[in-house]
Amino acid sequence: MTPQLPPFDPELDVADWLRRLADVAIAAVHPDTLVADLLPDPPPGRTVVVGAGKAAAAMAAALERAWQERCPDAPLSGLVVTRYGHGADCDVIEVLEASHPMPDDLGEKAARRMLEAVTALGEDDRVIALISGGGSALMTLPAEGITLADKQAINRELLRCGAPIGQMNTVRRHLSAIKGGRLAAAAHPAQVVTWLISDIPGDVATQIASGPTLPDRSTPADALAVLERYAIEVPAHVRQHLERDTSAPSPDDEAFERDDSVTLARAHDALEAARNAVEEAGVIVRVLGDDLEGEACELGRAQARMALEARDEIATPLLILSGGETSVTVRGDGRGGRNVEYLLGLFEALEGAAGIHALAIDTDGIDGSEDNAGALFSPDDWVRAREQGLDPADYLSRNDAYTFFQALDRLIVTGPTRTNVNDFRAILVLPRTP
Repeated sequence: MTPQLPPFDPELDVADWLRRLADVAIAAVHPDTLVADLLPDPPPGRTVVVGAGKAAAAMAAALERAWQERCPDAPLSGLVVTRYGHGADCDVIEVLEASHPMPDDLGEKAARRMLEAVTALGEDDRVIALISGGGSALMTLPAEGITLADKQAINRELLRCGAPIGQMNTVRRHLSAIKGGRLAAAAHPAQVVTWLISDIPGDVATQIASGPTLPDRSTPADALAVLERYAIEVPAHVRQHLERDTSAPSPDDEAFERDDSVTLARAHDALEAARNAVEEAGVIVRVLGDDLEGEACELGRAQARMALEARDEIATPLLILSGGETSVTVRGDGRGGRNVEYLLGLFEALEGAAGIHALAIDTDGIDGSEDNAGALFSPDDWVRAREQGLDPADYLSRNDAYTFFQALDRLIVTGPTRTNVNDFRAILVLPRTP
């Protein structure tokens, strides 16, 4: 059942209203509503499904259901890998689980098996690749001469330094034996059709899960530049690989001419669903964009200033929406993710300003590596925080926003949503009362 947003009334439970709004946004980008209409007619030969990401299992389950209804006698097989706990029930497509955001050996084994599954295909066969955010860590197959431990160490530093996801994926792509179009190259001469759920600001298809079936024009030198920009030291053999590697397939290769790709869902779709629901509920909406990046707490502070200015100008309630993927430069040893970090920056800057409520979640249901999707707050939480001796600046200095909102009982826990279009942020601004 599609979630419904009730008409807005200032006397209702605003926190519950915002939670329902988040449910509307997530439902709009769930694979169950996206896959069936895209199913192509079976090819003369086999159809092999591969995939990786937090939405990969749900995409596989939706594909399989549609396949069984429309072409039950056509051969279908394959395997996908998703994060632990994000699986879904399938009959013929095998669902594997591995670690995210830090890759593990099960992700490496899954990637190796995918390569093996597509390497013997012919022109009459087709590969359907189900790719969503999180696939970079889940489909980890180091390039020759590089170990899983090397990739884990580099991935850890990329996560800590605050690099945008595009730069992170440039490095991952050029240290991989399967990303950057290499999976598709292994599948040719079979046709490769890629279905994408985008978690990338700007929805650049080659960046989603580092593009295992979509070659791009970045180079190993670009990857080296990212590592140097953030002063990430790498072993000599890793540097030598990036200085010499020529294994990435060219986007101009004729083998890719038969391939196709389509983006099923993106942050824009979640924001549009939210916008439509909110306007029907009688609230004016301002959408700031679906591709906002930058340091999470600084974005929160900037949007606090915007909300305060808006409060002095409006005569009716206003909802400010935004999406994208912020980053966090880790300086402390606290618990948190980018959405609670953003929200705590917003909370600190507002100082309990009357009439401003906010919510921020990751649409996959996991903010960073914690068990929450995000958090929310209302103006009265400022007083509650002071009564408990909770200092926002202190918690931000330790990157401990999870613990802060946990103490206020304001964490949002959804469990895995089995989709992923990244951050969803909503600020409800009520006009000043005389």
